[in-house]
Amino acid sequence: MSEPFSRLEKATAGLDAPVAVIDEPALWANADDLVRRAGGVPVRVASKSVRVRGIVGATLARDGFAGVMSYSLAESVWLADAGIDDILLAYPTTNRAALRDLVADDRRRAAITLMVDSIASLDFINQVVGANHAPIRVCLDVDSSLKIGPVHLGVRRSPVHSAKEAGKLAAAIAKRHGFDLVGVMFYDAQIAGLPDSSRAVRLVKSRSAAELLERRTRVVNAVIAHADLEIVNAGGTGSLEVTGADPAITELTAGSGLFSPTLFDGYDAWEARAAAYFVLSVVRKPTRNIATLFGGGYIASGPTNKNRQPTPTWPKGLELIGTEGSGEVQTPVKGKAARSLSIGDHVWMRHAKAGEMCERFDAVHLVDAGGNITAMPTYRGEGKNFG
Repeated sequence: MSEPFSRLEKATAGLDAPVAVIDEPALWANADDLVRRAGGVPVRVASKSVRVRGIVGATLARDGFAGVMSYSLAESVWLADAGIDDILLAYPTTNRAALRDLVADDRRRAAITLMVDSIASLDFINQVVGANHAPIRVCLDVDSSLKIGPVHLGVRRSPVHSAKEAGKLAAAIAKRHGFDLVGVMFYDAQIAGLPDSSRAVRLVKSRSAAELLERRTRVVNAVIAHADLEIVNAGGTGSLEVTGADPAITELTAGSGLFSPTLFDGYDAWEARAAAYFVLSVVRKPTRNIATLFGGGYIASGPTNKNRQPTPTWPKGLELIGTEGSGEVQTPVKGKAARSLSIGDHVWMRHAKAGEMCERFDAVHLVDAGGNITAMPTYRGEGKNFG
């Protein structure tokens, strides 16, 4: 059995599956690689891609990382109360209870920056907490997709795309009592989240990067006419080198690159180093070449393609069965490697996405280079469900 699986399997042999395992040397090597690729630009940790507070904190303690990009306002309040003092919420919020919690505490308001992309977002906040609230820090989300005529290449996010639109909204925010516009965010999903799978994809990514380099500067200039910006956030795990070279930005964001799930295999800029696994146990042998595993139906969000399924990784030579896939209670795998599997043996799987795996487990088990295990609770293990 080859490294790292000989070390990981030996360390976790006494644990009942299903169990989540983090290869700690790979995790921190990935962290160092993110910092290297960022080229001196601070990297904000995307919490949705981790969902383990202990790992988020340990990552922030490393050189090159600064601040958290959260995905829920309730999560942001929880992290702020735990001592994290720089939290950028990645998405607009309509969580009434969390908004009330935010304005009820000066420390939270100082630590948390909300994301907005319209005056309607401000109107909603005022409806919930009243128009006379103390100042709330906000960041303007700018659509970073590539538009070629009627073609939209990228994710559907903010309605704000052009410098003119950004400047108009920034001016309107500046006139609103109770809101401080302190940041602008650009998420280039068509670059950061798209593996280099073909010449056509590389061409789209290159063209989009060039367009964004020019448009980001125009947007920032339009916004600073109305606000003193502290944050110009951009990029993701798959675009650190490209986006980090833009002098207009002040920080990058990454999270998936810490765990390196299968959707982040196949990029030209770096070699994926898997750090996160979940382990299932064999409970049946229907045939010589098939082993049935308990659990495993952990399908990643997004379009329901084959690449959203988990991938059998060790022993080598296993694959899912097309007619069954990864199941709610049982997952059959096939291949020559199944012949050597017995009841109770482990099969190591990789999830397609990073943080979503942690929604299935109360803890992750970090295995260090010496085979020592440290269990850390996930958000779920701490009794937190942020949707």
